[in-house]
Amino acid sequence: MNKKDIADIRKRFKLDTDLLTITDIYNVYIKQESDEIFHEESRSFSLLDREQQELFLANFKKVLGGKLDEKLFEVRFQPQEEGQTDHTQRLLYDGLHADDADEWKAEMQGIALKVIQDRQYEKDMVITFIRGNYFKTTKRAPDETEVDMRDEMYTTPFILSSMNQTELPKNSLVFDFAGREFKSNLLTDPIIKLASPIGGFLFPCFTDNAADVNHILYSASKVNKPDFQFIENVLNGNEIMTAEEDKAVFEEIVKTVIGEEVNSKTLAGIYDEINSALMAEAEDEEQSAPVLDTKEVARVLKASGVKDVSAEKVEMAFQQVVEDTSYEMKASHVIPSYASKSIKISTKVADIKISPQDLRYVKEVNYNGKRCLLIEVEEDTMIEGFKLLPEELLE
Repeated sequence: MNKKDIADIRKRFKLDTDLLTITDIYNVYIKQESDEIFHEESRSFSLLDREQQELFLANFKKVLGGKLDEKLFEVRFQPQEEGQTDHTQRLLYDGLHADDADEWKAEMQGIALKVIQDRQYEKDMVITFIRGNYFKTTKRAPDETEVDMRDEMYTTPFILSSMNQTELPKNSLVFDFAGREFKSNLLTDPIIKLASPIGGFLFPCFTDNAADVNHILYSASKVNKPDFQFIENVLNGNEIMTAEEDKAVFEEIVKTVIGEEVNSKTLAGIYDEINSALMAEAEDEEQSAPVLDTKEVARVLKASGVKDVSAEKVEMAFQQVVEDTSYEMKASHVIPSYASKSIKISTKVADIKISPQDLRYVKEVNYNGKRCLLIEVEEDTMIEGFKLLPEELLE
């Protein structure tokens, strides 16, 4: 899935739309430090009152919020072992195509039990599963009307799950208008924190408007903090890499090839080359997301002016850092946000933020025997309302 696919289905989670329908909802309540289901409830989503539907829909949008490979991760399922009956891919696939609501509930219950068996949670928790259909319209030709556009749509059945902790409400002092008195408000019913899910997933993934049942979209509770144990033991998924980890791998590979020291011109050239590939992909929707393998890293370094770069040297760096010469990094992971001031230059005197495209205007120079940071500027430099004089005028 790409960010456009995720954004499109995410915005469909709202009331009174015909582009996404939810048929069934199944809730499981798990007590803290328990290894069994305390309570479960399965019903038609349409039978919930409107306020409950709105709360759940907002919760599902939260599950699908965040950036790919930072908070959302496309996970490939591990191969199913012979005779394995509780593989999550199988449970989801059978539940997705179950004709009877009780059959769908039984498959989802199997996943809920895997969650409980994986670990005991410190707080009470509610796991919610929904089943529905997602409709995506085909691209409209210039001469088509709105009615024409809806005549042909891609239809994909899906299952979404969210995991939410609970908390007890705080005691408070309230004023009773009827009795005209102040009194304490003691509430004992736990509150389900639907506004901040601790995890979830969407099955199947969508690739080119077609269902991809070999992948599941996993949602982490925090950025760059996926639950690897949950992915492996509950989802039966393969190992994943976060964008943060990809960036760290890229930096180590480059350091292994060119050394720890680099000038700003070379670093700016590296970012420029990678950004050009990203811009080309953005202009062509059919082009796949650019990746950096050994050949592409060698090309980027050569184009950036790095001397003595060879394919063999880059392959050795890949082998040393990740022990895999076929490893690929997503280009979008390794480059800071290109148009914003995403690069931080740290010195003892000051911290400076600059964008990758302006990095070429920063240099380290020797001035009167001292190391100085030189920043090329095209306009007046203002400090606390004062215009800074050029150094030459003070000598």
